[in-house]
Amino acid sequence: MGAYKYMEELYKKKQSDVLRFLLRVRCWEFRQLNVTHRASRPSRPDKARRLGYKAKQGFVIFRTRVRRGNRKRPTPKGQVCGKPVNQGINQIKPTRSLRCVAEERVGRKCANLRVLNSYWVNQDATYKYFEVILVDPQHKAIRRDARLNWICNPVHKRREARGLTSAGKKSRGHQGKGHRFNNTSGAGRHATWKRQNQLSLRRYR
Repeated sequence: MGAYKYMEELYKKKQSDVLRFLLRVRCWEFRQLNVTHRASRPSRPDKARRLGYKAKQGFVIFRTRVRRGNRKRPTPKGQVCGKPVNQGINQIKPTRSLRCVAEERVGRKCANLRVLNSYWVNQDATYKYFEVILVDPQHKAIRRDARLNWICNPVHKRREARGLTSAGKKSRGHQGKGHRFNNTSGAGRHATWKRQNQLSLRRYR
């Protein structure tokens, strides 16, 4: 087995003495740093490489933290209009994961880069920490690589904001096959339901 395989097995046992100590020390370090900052190298090189990272020019790793817990509805002075069923403010569950939120925040901060993927690195009582893999679409090393230059195409701008990364597709119900996943073909659950239940008539018939 290679070194990365051993690292992968270590991370499967997060309650082991080694991982508990390592995560605790790293979490303390991450708390002292800025909310979003560039990491010199990935904390989990095995995971980063599985998600497409390569130690070459044009690849960047950014680490960020997202506050844990439910999403409070942003209403001015807590005044909610509409039916009582929609008047909840505090215990609203977000449709997107915290990893999705982390990707979008990093993508907004680094607008000239493309978000490739992301992964969990740590968490404490208040925050979850993620590392986001970004690619520079203007870099010659990326543009000349036949296996990577798909991301230089303009249709991949702000992938993370449109739910096209791995985490985004998961929240849209696109990461699976078979029974019940046929309900999310196309844009998502709601679009599929609307398409299947809407009567469409031709103007001249």
